[in-house]
Amino acid sequence: MQRNLKEFFTEKIAEKTGLIKIDGELNPLVTGLEYDSRCINQGNLFFALPGLHTDGKLYIDDAIKRGAVVIVHENDIENQKSEIVYIKVKNSRFAMSPISAAFYGFPSRRLLVTGVTGTEGKSTVVYLIWQLLRLLRKKTGFISTVQSCLGNEEIDNSEHQTTPEAPIIQKLLFEMAENGCEYAVIESSSHGLSQKTNRLGDVDFCSGVLTNITHEHLEFHGTWEQYQFDKANLFRAISRYVLPPELSSKYPGFTAPFGVVNGDDKSAQYVKELMKYKTFLYSSEKTGKLGTSNDAIIESIESESSGNSYMVNFPEMGQRFEIKDKLPGAYNSQNVLAAVLTVSSLLKLSVSEVAQQVINLKPVKGRMTTINKGQPFEVVVDYAHTPSSFQTIFPPLQQRIKKQGGRIISLFGSPGERDTQKRYKQGKIAASYSDLLFLTDEDPRGEDSMEIINEIARGCHDGKEGLVLDENLFLIPDRPTAIRKAFSLAKKGDLVILLGKAHENSIIYANYVMPFDEITEAEKALSEMNF
Repeated sequence: MQRNLKEFFTEKIAEKTGLIKIDGELNPLVTGLEYDSRCINQGNLFFALPGLHTDGKLYIDDAIKRGAVVIVHENDIENQKSEIVYIKVKNSRFAMSPISAAFYGFPSRRLLVTGVTGTEGKSTVVYLIWQLLRLLRKKTGFISTVQSCLGNEEIDNSEHQTTPEAPIIQKLLFEMAENGCEYAVIESSSHGLSQKTNRLGDVDFCSGVLTNITHEHLEFHGTWEQYQFDKANLFRAISRYVLPPELSSKYPGFTAPFGVVNGDDKSAQYVKELMKYKTFLYSSEKTGKLGTSNDAIIESIESESSGNSYMVNFPEMGQRFEIKDKLPGAYNSQNVLAAVLTVSSLLKLSVSEVAQQVINLKPVKGRMTTINKGQPFEVVVDYAHTPSSFQTIFPPLQQRIKKQGGRIISLFGSPGERDTQKRYKQGKIAASYSDLLFLTDEDPRGEDSMEIINEIARGCHDGKEGLVLDENLFLIPDRPTAIRKAFSLAKKGDLVILLGKAHENSIIYANYVMPFDEITEAEKALSEMNF
């Protein structure tokens, strides 16, 4: 794809970027957008971004040598080259979004785009919505932490990033539209929704889902209130949505934007008040946190390792029926409700018609994934990595495992250079439900592995008395070694649950990145044992 700079860098876009000045003529042919100088090709536009460890300004010369013809920057540049166009803006990272959207022709206006945000459950709900739309014969793309789809098959996400930078988001949406997609579903992280990054600032969302807002990413947002505010930017965007005239005939059933919100979450009222359009509430309680009737209520549930069966009441719709799924984990019943309400509203179908497809849904890779190599104990891999997700998954697991006389053996860590406040809480919650605990590496980055592990261990000691080092509490930084030790101590009827890495394909250290796939490593370790 290539476009003349003057064609897409209009006065309106220039205003949105916070333009300060332009040096050079707006006439080069732009062949692509990049923010990493190592990826520059001839004719590219380069965004020089300030960062934590370096500054994109230092790589401008390299970008030009590789073929960049336009530089977007926020700091003064000496010795400018006459053949290059320099666009100075207030914030080059913020400017990436409007420029990227314009370059790709505002692709989100060619699709109905749903955003899914929340501390936990985002990837699952995105994947469930995508599957339901596909099962109902709607060509759909999606972007998530785990995978993406541009209209055909799933593609694994090799990055540890939930919401990509704006040029990638806009390019992927463009490719979905070009591939004939009608719908798109985007996992919308708090980082992506924050105006600090503005990754999703120029995506036109027609609907959105909020799973919950709990403790996470305070190292980025500063306060829980700011974290909540940034999450809610999705619903501010939905409230501004207007269906483009050219789409009105393509989607005759779509009447208005809407939100789908977990009525049990303490932020439900906050989000609902932002929405000028309909907000559907789903809940495991009759009133949830709002004290008003919800649109979908789980009245009873039976959960097994193979899936769930639950009776759901839709009061306003006058429907009440049983839903069955093949998704391990009782909490997935709420994720299913969020997906059913979303798809029902997008397609203007009854909830019962959409719910008929639930039994065909597949779980997300690395979300309560069961591994069986003939061992006499259970092994489950899950992405849970926050205090609230621990509090969600452990109680039903403990109830089920204790019934069969088994033990819970947990293995996890906590990432470096991220929210440090959660480490103690993770340890305390896990210790309350686990019989054996293994603390190990989970992307230490520039921090010392043992210091992170010891911070978690302090919470473990407060979570359960009587924890004895190397007896029921093990501090083993090397994750493959920790996994093998955990398996060696497991007995018939036990559950070994490996948390935090799931679908990711590496462990990040200060000076190197170690290739690592939790599922593959667990399978390998089990294959080495004799049963």
